[in-house]
Amino acid sequence: MTRLGLVVAQYNSAVTEPMAAAARDAAGERGATIHETLPVPGVYDTPLAADRLARRSDIDAVAVVGAVVTGDTDHDRVIADAAAAALTDVSLDRDVPVTFGVSGPGQSGAEARERIDKGAEAVNAAVDMVETLQ
Repeated sequence: MTRLGLVVAQYNSAVTEPMAAAARDAAGERGATIHETLPVPGVYDTPLAADRLARRSDIDAVAVVGAVVTGDTDHDRVIADAAAAALTDVSLDRDVPVTFGVSGPGQSGAEARERIDKGAEAVNAAVDMVETLQ
C-alpha cells in the first residue's frame, strides 16, 4: 500500500479544498493511504511542507495541490514557476516522488474551479511513480 503525504495550499480554498477531497478520493480508489495532510498558506509555501513530508520514513510520495489565479501583474507566473522548480528539487534531493497538482498560472477563478481534478491527478501520479520506482 502506498503511503502518501498531501500538501494543500489554502489560498483560493474554494478551489483547493475540493482538490484535496478529489485527492483523498483518488487515494482510496488506488488503495493508497494519506498518512498526513499539511495545509499551508499558499502555493509558494508548498515546497517546505513537501520537503518535511518527503523526509519521513512512513511517506512513500507527496502530492501537492493548489491553485494559482491570474491577477493584475505577472505575480502568478512567478509563484507557479518558483514552486514548480522548488518541488522538483525536493523530489530529486529526497529521492521521493513529489507530484504537482497545481493549476495555473494564467487562469481565472472560474477556470481554476474547472480544474479540481488536478487533486486526483496528483495522487494518481504519486502512486504511479511509487509503483514505477519500486
